[in-house]
Amino acid sequence: MNNIKQIIIAVTLSLLMYSCSTDKESTGTEYMPDMAHSVAMEANTFDDYSYNHWNETSTFTLGELSKNPRLPVHGTVPRGYAGVALMSSADMGEQMGAVNVSSMRISPNGSVPYYYADNDSARLLATAEIIDNPFPITAEGMGRGKELYAIFCGICHGEKANGLGYLYDPDANPNAKYLAAPANLVSAEFQAASNGRFYHAIMYGKNVMGGYSDKISYEERWQVIHYIRSLQAKEAGGVYSEETNTFNAAFGVPGASLPAATEKTAMIMEEAPMQTPPAEGGPAKGEHRSDNDHQ
Repeated sequence: MNNIKQIIIAVTLSLLMYSCSTDKESTGTEYMPDMAHSVAMEANTFDDYSYNHWNETSTFTLGELSKNPRLPVHGTVPRGYAGVALMSSADMGEQMGAVNVSSMRISPNGSVPYYYADNDSARLLATAEIIDNPFPITAEGMGRGKELYAIFCGICHGEKANGLGYLYDPDANPNAKYLAAPANLVSAEFQAASNGRFYHAIMYGKNVMGGYSDKISYEERWQVIHYIRSLQAKEAGGVYSEETNTFNAAFGVPGASLPAATEKTAMIMEEAPMQTPPAEGGPAKGEHRSDNDHQ
């Protein structure tokens, strides 16, 4: 009987000792791991916890993540847009730009395909073929373009788009040591450049500049281009605004020059009844869909 007690005590002590650990950060062996040791809490780290099954090939350091941001999952809806399956109402028609002859259709998630590759020959082709800015010049759009330019472009190209950004201009920043001179977007070369040259650069980047297709939406890219054109016009002594465009008529259409279309839109919105969604998910009567949506 005493032997049995001794065996039980010895086994119990052995289990207790085995469950302990000299590592103060470890709880030792656990029958059921605590929720505090969730694998998600150690994401992108390797072997911080014995039950974390990350391997070296599937982990990334913070430095790698900051230098090489991964693209969003295919089909991700950009912020500020809503996915819409059907154009089921006049209100949605106005939002999607389908009730105005001067408007253009935008896909429900605010994204439009781009069929030019990231190489020099495609860059030249896009420069030659992409001429018109599909959005009219408006004060609201110009304001949005200015805001986005300040966020994504101004740090290198400068507030005036003259290439003297904070990272490069020693007068504005005594510690500026950026060796590559950013492009002077208000120079004669860029004043004469087509809209396609700017759009392609925004999509893929150029030289040390990275692409911004994953950061700003289709419409936002064009509003940034409008704002750059306004800076070019100011440099050249012209006007590029919602009221008039004396800089270059090929670069943008002033929104104020479309009053008839604006009035027509208002009339349609007042008179149009609610549309019933089609049974099979096809276009509603009178609705036209176009695949010609790349610029």
